[in-house]
Amino acid sequence: MRVVFLTAGAAGMYCGSCMHDNALARSLRNPTDGASGIDCLLQPIYTPIRTDSVSVAREKIFFGGIHVYLLQQMPWLRFVPKSLRRMLDWPPLIRLATRGAASTDPAKLGALAVSMLKGTEGRQAEEVQRLACWLEQEIKPDVIVFSNLLIGGSLPLIRQRLPGTKTIVMLQGDDIFLDHLPQEARAEAIRLCSDLVKSVDHFVVNSRFYADRMSALLSVPEAKIATIPLTIDLSPYKPRRPSGEEAKPFRIGYLARISPEKGLHRLVDAFLHMAERDQDVTLEVAGWLGEVNRPYLNSIEDRIREANLAARFCYHGSPTLEQKVRFLQSLDLLSVPTEYEDPKGLFALEAIASGVPVVLPDHGGFGELVASTSGGVVVPPNDHYALADAILALKNDPQRRTELAEKGVAMVHQKHSIEAACSALRALFES
Repeated sequence: MRVVFLTAGAAGMYCGSCMHDNALARSLRNPTDGASGIDCLLQPIYTPIRTDSVSVAREKIFFGGIHVYLLQQMPWLRFVPKSLRRMLDWPPLIRLATRGAASTDPAKLGALAVSMLKGTEGRQAEEVQRLACWLEQEIKPDVIVFSNLLIGGSLPLIRQRLPGTKTIVMLQGDDIFLDHLPQEARAEAIRLCSDLVKSVDHFVVNSRFYADRMSALLSVPEAKIATIPLTIDLSPYKPRRPSGEEAKPFRIGYLARISPEKGLHRLVDAFLHMAERDQDVTLEVAGWLGEVNRPYLNSIEDRIREANLAARFCYHGSPTLEQKVRFLQSLDLLSVPTEYEDPKGLFALEAIASGVPVVLPDHGGFGELVASTSGGVVVPPNDHYALADAILALKNDPQRRTELAEKGVAMVHQKHSIEAACSALRALFES
């Protein structure tokens, strides 16, 4: 069986969806559970992907981010010889252009998003044809997996060119992008996405929450939805060694992209509130920082200094995989109080697998994730007082933290390993 994953690169930043797609493709190729390997290609769209583990993605890019943007802004570019335009898809050039960039601002890309969803009717029609020809003539896949529906404008043509190929779309944050589009572009993009549903055999989601949300938004039939719990490659993560004596200070951790939507400022609010009552807490922060969000981090650091707590706060930068594992093992608890309803939360699984309890807002997929793993607690969203109270309650109850850690590690290995996801995907491929 030959499977192609089409995964959207994230403009030079670490992206949970990219890393998860990479882990799935690697595990499908070389399973560790005794299953037969699958001939699986991981094909980047827009930009090269960036992961914190070994990437198995191809170097070649389709719909190069620079190229499709210029085609949208300057339609006459399609008359420039292809041999010259292909230079725009050169991966080193794309990496250079997106180095240090933040996540793409969807509010500025409404027209491009709509054009991409139009497929052969959009300004990137030639690129749609190029992808379909490559799949039909060179790859001949049995299954094509799209990392989200927003890159699915080529689906109708692919169905026409490869009628026997199964099409699967992972839904993992599509609504967040759509909700940030200008109103007119959002309405048109939703209509186009809904039209693409008939060209998809299966939609994969990680939670019941997201199945309900996307089904309502895009009119996806229930029969087409497959729920596969969120998973990670567990091999790098080992439970932290409990010390015989409670160490001080108590280390509260944050591990996610440094951006307002991830809610670091909410955790800082809770930390400042806790610091008034408890002298033995520190806030340890790690995650990718784009230039556009540097002022955001600077403002947070200013607040910490003004509260005379600079000695109890540390930003550890963007960690490698090895550094991330060590960072997690150094924590007593992790919290990422996102502003939006996150459908995933890979950082939560990574912490729980490391024996670190989590405290998360009770929205998005977090409630289901915490219930499934028993590795933490949830609190009302956007309430830093409730967040502070929950963290301090766990700080003052080491036995409860130990119970959450031990149960969490066991349940993550039982339900949320990448091997479990691959097994479910193989069943879907063969169904």
